[in-house]
Amino acid sequence: MALNIIFKAFAVWLGILMLAIANGALREAVLISVLGKPLGLILSGILLSGLIFGMAYIALPWFGRIPVESYAVIGIGCLCLTLVFEFTFGRIIQDKSWPQLLEAYMFREGNIWPIVLLVVALSPYAAAKIRGWA
Repeated sequence: MALNIIFKAFAVWLGILMLAIANGALREAVLISVLGKPLGLILSGILLSGLIFGMAYIALPWFGRIPVESYAVIGIGCLCLTLVFEFTFGRIIQDKSWPQLLEAYMFREGNIWPIVLLVVALSPYAAAKIRGWA
């Protein structure tokens, strides 16, 4: 994969990271306090998934037409970056234990984080498919 595609994918991932941080702030400040934890987490997960797919769809022309496999590589790369960020931030900055970090992957109390991660991985390919590029 060309180096410029990797840099572009990283830039898109940084944009998604900013959207995720804003979504988290909205979730904690508004959604959970107004709707309760389960519904707030579900709505936050759905909103973030939509933002991620929207970012992928909007960014796709910046990449141009690339081989179909490249969309999958971009999605898996963004997934890996997300997981590295999630666990590094959680362990180092938030000082969370491994059980606390893994709680987000258990579908408890409305947390749909694993579905959001699936959206991260599949969005580049799905966006290309919808545009008729894959």
